[in-house]
Amino acid sequence: MNQFRLPYHLIVDDGIFGRIPAVMEDVVPGIDKKKTIIVTEENLKKIFGSILEGIEKSFPNSEMYLIQQASYDNAVALAKYITMNDIKVVIGFGGGTVLDLAKFASFVSKAQLISLPTTLSNDSLASPVAVLGTEGKARKTFKCTIPDAILVDASVIVGAPERQLLSGIGDTISKYTALNDWKIAHVAGKDYVDDFAYMISKMAFNSIAYNDMKELKSIDFIKRLTQALVMGGLAMEIAGTSRPSSGSEHLFCHALEEIYPDQVNVPHGIAVAMGSYGACKFQDRNIAKITRIIKEYDIPVVPSDWNITEEIFVGAWKNAAASRPDRYTILNETDLSDDVLRKLYYEMEDVFANLN
Repeated sequence: MNQFRLPYHLIVDDGIFGRIPAVMEDVVPGIDKKKTIIVTEENLKKIFGSILEGIEKSFPNSEMYLIQQASYDNAVALAKYITMNDIKVVIGFGGGTVLDLAKFASFVSKAQLISLPTTLSNDSLASPVAVLGTEGKARKTFKCTIPDAILVDASVIVGAPERQLLSGIGDTISKYTALNDWKIAHVAGKDYVDDFAYMISKMAFNSIAYNDMKELKSIDFIKRLTQALVMGGLAMEIAGTSRPSSGSEHLFCHALEEIYPDQVNVPHGIAVAMGSYGACKFQDRNIAKITRIIKEYDIPVVPSDWNITEEIFVGAWKNAAASRPDRYTILNETDLSDDVLRKLYYEMEDVFANLN
């Protein structure tokens, strides 16, 4: 059985970023006196200057570290800096790029990590993996540990662009096909399904799929989406694999990112939601369910709206399985001929034509 750990705190509240030492006191007594590094980006420093200044004041023995790129080399360099300077606490402040780098650096350096997401665009705020750049524009998924605490300031998330929230919803609904791919791999004798992790991930999906609350900028919805994304991350931690949250729909996304980075720039959650429609068709599942959810939340999955041409769409699906050759999914059992994929492309163009 996989040995897993859970975060000490998951709190969603207005102004929580201004109360970090008090919140963490029961876990790390005297945390405000420990040597701390605040990891963020230059752009976020400009946008959230006053909030970051407040965090710095809460941790007098802290310094700010501005990342340039979420690459493996940069993450290792940060881990070395943390270790060499005897830093005990890492605070990741930002979106998936910042949080992934902070997660991996704190994991390598064995420092404690507090995750402060500024957006809810994917499950990186809680997942036990970090997606980092390697050579060229390629990215790779590295195993690490989940944060010691995840603190979500609702007032910050409310101010984020709505498309980032839609991306978080897309990342959550993609579990519908990811979980089925996990079962398919199990039946094929290629993987083992952890029932508890499966249940947690399915709960995350259901909390968004059967949610009557569609006001994205409401505090209640932000709490619900946070919980769904965290449940997805915890399911991966429990399973010891990203299987509960990543299947053929994610492989489609990886192929887009790795093969067509100059032509296409789709937010991760939108790309996997787009991939979920195709994966659902390949799995011969209830396509009406995925269609309903995408339309209810108005998730922009029309390929051409993201400069994804018929050629790119077909190429991404054909190369999806090769993006993670060790991951068995429905793609290993599917007819991915040009005719089938072209038909799928124009079907999506038609079905979701009136969104946004």
